[in-house]
Amino acid sequence: SKIELGDVTPHNIKQLKRLNQVVFPVSYNDKFYKDVLEAGELAKLAYYNDIVVGAVCCRIDTSENSRRLYIMTLGCLYPYRRLGIGSKMVEHVLKYVHADGNFDSIFLHVQVNNEGAIDFYKKFGFEIVETKEHYYKRIEPADAHVLQKTLRPKITNGDVKTGEEKKDNEK
Repeated sequence: SKIELGDVTPHNIKQLKRLNQVVFPVSYNDKFYKDVLEAGELAKLAYYNDIVVGAVCCRIDTSENSRRLYIMTLGCLYPYRRLGIGSKMVEHVLKYVHADGNFDSIFLHVQVNNEGAIDFYKKFGFEIVETKEHYYKRIEPADAHVLQKTLRPKITNGDVKTGEEKKDNEK
């Protein structure tokens, strides 16, 4: 059995739409799909033995004075989970950010009760950095964890900022 990633094109965008309808509890609008068509390497369909079974869609986020990659969607049809398809998609994203070399982090939102997804991303070095209340509309639970993988520490005023700040009085 072989897993391959392929481009999203006007010819197969309907397969992406159908896949997202089946995999995710939220729906995506036409603008989402229009943007995906222009995303290049940031949007991929995952094939298992030539059948579309998953997809990943990302965009570059430049808010908060940093350049981050946002994973909008990454999903796989239920019967094809735990076969390495999700890992192949995450590895594609990691390869992309490392080749680019200019990203501070990668982040995504995960519904707070989606323990399978949270454990999956933790294997790749993502951690929960924030929980947003009422992030989702029309689904329960409505809260989302923000998962982030930091690629390089933030530098502000010449100091490298890490999770734990050093106190001035410590010598």
